[in-house]
Amino acid sequence: MVTPVRQQYLDIKAAYPDALVFFRMGDFYETFDDDAVVSSRALDITLTSRGMGKALKVPMAGVPAHALEPYLVKLIQSGHKVAICEQLSDPASSSGLLERGVVRLVTPGTVLETGLLEQNTNNYLVSVFRNGREAGLAFVDASTGEFAATQISTDKIELELLRLNPAEILIPKGADEDRLFNSEELNNGKYNATEVDSFAFDENSSKQSLLSHFRIFTLESLGLGNKPLAVRAAGSILYYLSQTYKSAIPRLSMLSVYSVADFMVLDDQTRRNLELFNGGRHQDSKVSLLNTLDITETVMGSRLMRRWVGQPLLSLTELNRRLDAVETFFDESNLRNTVRRILGQIPDIERILVRLQTGSVLPRELISLKTGLEACVLLQEHFAGYRLIGDLDNTTKINDGDNTTMRGVKWVPSLFPSVDHLVSLIEASINNEPSSKIGEGSVIKEGFSYELDEIRRNAGDAREFIAGLEVKERERTGIKSLKVGYNQVFGYYLEISKSSVLEVPDNYIRRQTLANAERYLIPELKEYESLVLNARERIDELERDIFRRICVQMVEGSSIISELCAIVSKMDVFATWAEVAVNQRYVRPALNQDGVIEIKDGRHPIVEMVNPVGFFVPNDLRLSSDDTK
Repeated sequence: MVTPVRQQYLDIKAAYPDALVFFRMGDFYETFDDDAVVSSRALDITLTSRGMGKALKVPMAGVPAHALEPYLVKLIQSGHKVAICEQLSDPASSSGLLERGVVRLVTPGTVLETGLLEQNTNNYLVSVFRNGREAGLAFVDASTGEFAATQISTDKIELELLRLNPAEILIPKGADEDRLFNSEELNNGKYNATEVDSFAFDENSSKQSLLSHFRIFTLESLGLGNKPLAVRAAGSILYYLSQTYKSAIPRLSMLSVYSVADFMVLDDQTRRNLELFNGGRHQDSKVSLLNTLDITETVMGSRLMRRWVGQPLLSLTELNRRLDAVETFFDESNLRNTVRRILGQIPDIERILVRLQTGSVLPRELISLKTGLEACVLLQEHFAGYRLIGDLDNTTKINDGDNTTMRGVKWVPSLFPSVDHLVSLIEASINNEPSSKIGEGSVIKEGFSYELDEIRRNAGDAREFIAGLEVKERERTGIKSLKVGYNQVFGYYLEISKSSVLEVPDNYIRRQTLANAERYLIPELKEYESLVLNARERIDELERDIFRRICVQMVEGSSIISELCAIVSKMDVFATWAEVAVNQRYVRPALNQDGVIEIKDGRHPIVEMVNPVGFFVPNDLRLSSDDTK
């Protein structure tokens, strides 16, 4: 016979057999049975036991609830999945067994916690569905909202996985991984593969999931009309996210459908030879092309640059559009310096936005978001003098000042969606230095909620009365040792030393005897204590409710914020490359398709970086397709 709480745990564990269940019990997350043994070893915490039925003791290991994230970091980095099981009913108002349920399944590919993520690198969850010689591949970074899919030949799967370097891969349960990946290297633990029930890859249910999620009527609008395998891969990702995040699914506002034919194919050996991300004898990330180029001001720009370096474009038109943008910043040093200075004020808005959407954002992150949005408004003002033809990466731009055609990119206010209302909302509602915990009364600004202000005033008056009561009673009774105190057991009390107990008035009610003092209550004190405690409870409830409503309003502007993130990321990359070009004396290449590569006074950017200034001797180079004949 097991206890009710033991049975409750066993039922929850049965639903998550492949995860470590963190079972909330008061101020701790407890693990039991084999989970406790694994957790104690992985986290270096004490393994103990607990009685959970007649003559039944089970292994147990726990971690403090307030310090969960560092423990999650260790477990996720070790490849474990963790099911977070919370108390869903209030212990103070519940009798009997508390209701509990898993609110989130944390896996390597679905983490949102800052401590589990590398700032400058995307954390991709990939899904692969193979049918014959073709496959659907979709990927998402749940922490930023990036979501994309493609349909490719199976021999391209490995190359895409090498490019994406996913934290976790979803495959249909029972799938033959050797057939799926065609490589022993990819089956020796390089990636965390998660088997998902095959119905998650069903074409019809995947189609309906995508239509419902994006609120559209046809998949053609996403570019998936003739890509059934890509549909199945993308649909399985939506299913998996719904299982891991439960009610707080990240809002994926867009699905990008791409073709690998638009990009240069780079196998693992080529990537190493080119030293894109790691170089030198020891494959050091500091000796790489990315490290040479990446002096971005924002982490969003840094992540975009990594994606662009790892997925080189093939379109000359698109490449020249990017070079046009870089040239603008190269030529206009004042503009470049100003933009880079403002960009330095912008936090990781992409990841703050996702935490906002999933209800895990902290008050101080909203203040950071406001700072970032204000910086975006400043950027908008600096581009107010120009008129744009085309989009961010597109076409010739015209300077209104002298009507001369310019090759570079000029942004204007219309390019930046207005965020004034979002900035104003945070400015009006959240204290500039809020407490980290919502409900303590110092998150919402005074003047934003009349009801909250009124309760605060009443509580303040009550506290002021209690504070003044000490002076009042000391004067009334003549007892100089009298003082007001508080503890969680008795609440507020009047404490008087033993030497003065004979002077205590008749209306004082003794509550506690100490070695050197007595503690008393009086009706007035209890009345005002009730006001303070009731106000504290109401402030906690009201502040949480107001904060939730503020977050809902901010989430309504998600699409605007996402659009800003895309603009800022590109602007950061363009301005950065211009800065690098100026500092390193790089010139714009003339790109063509005539089969000739000609370089004058060429220098190797990585070798030049690791050697003393002036050490590298420039070289000329000419390669022609005719040379191979």
